[in-house]
Amino acid sequence: MTTDFHPTSAQEQCLKVIWGLGEHDDDPVTVSRLAKALDQSNSAVSEMVKRLDEAGTVRHERYGAIHLTPKGRRVAVGMVRRHRLLETFLTAVLGYPWDEVHGEADALEHAVSNTLVDRIDAHLGHPTHDPHGDPIPAADGTLADTGTTRLTDLAPGVAARVARVKDTDPQFLRFLSDRHITLGTSLTRLPGEPYSADVVMSLPGREPITISARLARTIWVEPQA
Repeated sequence: MTTDFHPTSAQEQCLKVIWGLGEHDDDPVTVSRLAKALDQSNSAVSEMVKRLDEAGTVRHERYGAIHLTPKGRRVAVGMVRRHRLLETFLTAVLGYPWDEVHGEADALEHAVSNTLVDRIDAHLGHPTHDPHGDPIPAADGTLADTGTTRLTDLAPGVAARVARVKDTDPQFLRFLSDRHITLGTSLTRLPGEPYSADVVMSLPGREPITISARLARTIWVEPQA
């Protein structure tokens, strides 16, 4: 294990993605799952994980799950902070739509300095959430508890407000925008068709919208009293 660790951009991305895969569910992060998320071969990712293990940033037993160490988590959360602040800056200051900022932030986050990130944070007034509703880690690495529910877990007939949408599918984000669904939009889940996993939602003054359960799992809502 090395004492000093100066990650490459690829290693930063890998650690960030490991953290992100564990943010939304408890499924184990395996080499194959990580390779799919990174769009790389299993062998290439396995070699990178081996190097990260040697650097003391992950723990990985052969054929087992990958776990971030405290050292690795610091790097990962730092990258998440950069990414989400950049997304917020691109939207709030440069007028980017929410479906275009993820890729831009991915490209920029490895190049900006901590000083610039902190100045962006201050310029924006220390935002707590990015344009997709994801919590932005504070400078000390802490995150706010979102207290949200997946749309798939919302009971039929319950009204809710859209609070968070996964940002990795630009086409789905555009699909939502085209139907005037964004953060803060009020909706009510309707009963679906028998034997169908599709999710049907009603929006005020509009026709019901049906989406697949897979996509509905990428939307989080806050139930309204």
